[in-house]
Amino acid sequence: MAPRLEIVAETGSTNADLLARISAGDAPEEGNWLIADRQTQGRGRQGRSWLDGEGNFMGSTIVQLAESDPPTYTLSFAAALAVYAATAGRIARPSALQLKWPNDVLLSGAKYCGILLEREGSHAVIGIGVNLAGAPELADRKTLALGQLGEAPDRDLFAQELAEAFARELSSWRKEGVGAMLNRWQAAAHRQGTRLSVHTNAANRITGTYEGLEQDGALRLSLDDGSTRVIHAGDVILEGE
Repeated sequence: MAPRLEIVAETGSTNADLLARISAGDAPEEGNWLIADRQTQGRGRQGRSWLDGEGNFMGSTIVQLAESDPPTYTLSFAAALAVYAATAGRIARPSALQLKWPNDVLLSGAKYCGILLEREGSHAVIGIGVNLAGAPELADRKTLALGQLGEAPDRDLFAQELAEAFARELSSWRKEGVGAMLNRWQAAAHRQGTRLSVHTNAANRITGTYEGLEQDGALRLSLDDGSTRVIHAGDVILEGE
């Protein structure tokens, strides 16, 4: 069955709307999406705002969690892979797409997509914002929209393809487990040996060389003093980004 897309003209946040529905006992079926033409209170990781733009994709979906499912936080890798799949066939040079730990998608080295994962009881809510037609200006990093490389895709068509790609990734996440998914993620991500900095909080910045992922999806960073750090949460800035 094809995913059902519910489209609203304007809302504060599609994630917040789905969280409220879950709390009220009115959770939509897994596989359905809530998509907004405009968001006035969009949110990103660590409390950042996520600016909307006409023609961009802004939507959220839910996953009904089971005890047998892999760790919930690994759904962010599945979401990134779905965005990658929905985008790769639309650009002349698919290698311009790159996944960045923990949940970013870069286009020509610039931020192209944001993913926010939240949980309410036995449900996970995955919010995704994709720069299709335009990209917001961010003070701390470059941004790029798909439309800056050519004609911007139709938002609704992209939404359908993204929803179908996420459904495939979700099925794989459950059937194959995290290991196979992380292998595919790493194949599309920044290469081992890439220099990067990780901000684990506002006052702590760690710089080193990316050495791949742990089995649970944590980032393995080789420091300049020869030691290795395993990092479970933080913001990553690639060298030259």
